[in-house]
Amino acid sequence: MTDQPAAESTTHIELDFWSDVVCPWSWVAKRRVEAAVAAFERPHDVTVRLRSFELEPDVPRGGGVPVVEHVAARHGGDGEAGRLMNARASEVAEADDLYFDWDRAVRANSFDAHRLCALAGEMGGPALRSAAVERFQSAHFSEGLAIDDHEVLQRLSAECGLDERRVSAVLASDEYADQVRADEQQARSMGVSSTPFVVANAYAAVSGARPVDDYLALLRGVATQTI
Repeated sequence: MTDQPAAESTTHIELDFWSDVVCPWSWVAKRRVEAAVAAFERPHDVTVRLRSFELEPDVPRGGGVPVVEHVAARHGGDGEAGRLMNARASEVAEADDLYFDWDRAVRANSFDAHRLCALAGEMGGPALRSAAVERFQSAHFSEGLAIDDHEVLQRLSAECGLDERRVSAVLASDEYADQVRADEQQARSMGVSSTPFVVANAYAAVSGARPVDDYLALLRGVATQTI
């Protein structure tokens, strides 16, 4: 049903969405935020700014360590504990048409992927950055690709439409590192330690992967200044 006060509002809404491309709940939340914006009375008055955040910045690159083993070790359990945690994410994600292949997924350091997402934002704005984030998430969770491998990142970036020479130059340098760190510092200044995390118009915050209706309520509340 249409919310009439939200439909009549003239408030522009800026959603800052912090996520990690190796966080399953971030992928779920991204899909749900997109669904909420589409259902909002004035979707064209909403700007979604995807922000970078690394849950584990010290994770080593490469190694081919299965995510199941990594999750279990991180939380002090065995392989079964990791499988149970991942199974919960898979169960929730099915409703959002997301598929996690935990038998193939491998641990990855997400820093370079975040730098390329920043490049995508500069090259093509929010839409291209969203496409890059989505492609990296799918590669990591559904295809068992190592998204900290530069050859893999080069190919995935080309599939998104990023200029191959610029991607190569970024990967061979520290370009966009400052932007990634700035995003993370801004999040930490607000006490953020996990993803996903969404802030609307710099004051109304929602953490975790919430139902679509919760994100829609956030948009409507900010639009009508009732939250």
